[in-house]
Amino acid sequence: MKVVLAGGAGGVGASLAFNLLLGEHEHDVVIVDTREATARSHVLDLEQVLEQGGRGTIRVGDHSDLDGADIVVLSASAPLRPNASRLVFLEENAAIVSEYADAIATRQPGWPGVVVMVTNPIDPLVMALQRGTQLDRHRVIGYSLNDSLRLRTAIAAALHTAPGAVEAWSLGEHGDASVPLLSAVRIDGAPARLTDAQRDAALDFTRGWYARHVALDPTRSSTWTSGRGLARVVTALAGGAPVTIPASIVLDGEYGLRGVALSVPATIGRGGVTAIHSWPLADDEAAGLRDAAAVIAAAAARIGVD
Repeated sequence: MKVVLAGGAGGVGASLAFNLLLGEHEHDVVIVDTREATARSHVLDLEQVLEQGGRGTIRVGDHSDLDGADIVVLSASAPLRPNASRLVFLEENAAIVSEYADAIATRQPGWPGVVVMVTNPIDPLVMALQRGTQLDRHRVIGYSLNDSLRLRTAIAAALHTAPGAVEAWSLGEHGDASVPLLSAVRIDGAPARLTDAQRDAALDFTRGWYARHVALDPTRSSTWTSGRGLARVVTALAGGAPVTIPASIVLDGEYGLRGVALSVPATIGRGGVTAIHSWPLADDEAAGLRDAAAVIAAAAARIGVD
């Protein structure tokens, strides 16, 4: 499988490349970035991962490598800086995404790949890329698993449980309008109910996580978490075991919403999203999903997507 990491010289791209090379499947991993020296530095380093039992290949490429790409992971973005919301990067990153959308569109019809969007703000940019390329909506996937992982970490801390024991989901926007499904928390597979204090602690942790993280190091994204999670997604797209995770997808009637991208439970398998799951939601959660859709639609309108 040919996996192009667009903007791959950044921390997320390097982390993903590392995880892919240590995975069970062989990939032709291609790092494409305007920072060519940094990309080459990563490749020089990662080549020695292959000497220690890694699989596949790693090299620097350019836009011509979009030809025949099976999977494109798009993490190219404007430089990170102190901010309170991912939406501050909307216009700058929309211009970057537009370049890749145009490059893919010129390869249509017949371009075989799937695009995984990591560039923020993910949801309106998923909409922009899907419209710009006219790819089937199941082949443009926004990576938003991290919101749910942070929610699980917060609940585990509140309930004093071990990492990995909590199943909890966050849907909606990858941002302030996220919708934690606190009505559907499970611990070791069994339903769990949070007290008001535990609920407040979990929400405070998850809603403040991004701002706290960026304030500590405004040039660093959630590198290791994203690299590990994206490797799971890429492996599923390449024919490994399917994964069911929250992912941002342009909806077409699911949850009563149409034409807007936001995170919903989805199964990802070979070639794209194989199923979008409609789960029963509490009234406040359903309302939160509608509110998130309005926020995302307004953001998309700012970059000419409606």
